[in-house]
Amino acid sequence: MKDLSITIPVSQRTYDELTDAERNLVDLAREAYGRAYAPYSHFHVGAAILLDNGETVTGSNQENAAFPSGTCAERTAAYYAHSAHPQAGFKAIAIAARGTDGQEIESPVAPCGACRQALLEYEKLAGHDVKVLLVGRDTIYTLPSVRSLLPLAFSEF
Repeated sequence: MKDLSITIPVSQRTYDELTDAERNLVDLAREAYGRAYAPYSHFHVGAAILLDNGETVTGSNQENAAFPSGTCAERTAAYYAHSAHPQAGFKAIAIAARGTDGQEIESPVAPCGACRQALLEYEKLAGHDVKVLLVGRDTIYTLPSVRSLLPLAFSEF
């Protein structure tokens, strides 16, 4: 038997430590959670994806009484991004959330497993790492790739 250890590279930064492009992406993710439809969970999530053609696409979670018919912010943004810009690869994604108390969550939020797998597909399609910014009120985690969120992913690469 051999024990293995998986290490995930994460940088903890403040908003002021981000580049202008990263701050813009975070701002757009924060705006997007304001457009969430979350009458059941009251947990509003926004995502913003920067494409390699310079466009940015946003999405928010959309709930439905016929659970699990809703969709997460990350997949809303990803599916729209590829539908509207099929030739553009993803460069980066920022994810932010407002909790049930109506305030931005204190700790950075990470995508669910289904979103991680879906985003990994678009990283594969892009042919390069897609930077991930997980946003909390005062702390932002940056990860070098979607793959770093899902190290034992179901994937061909």
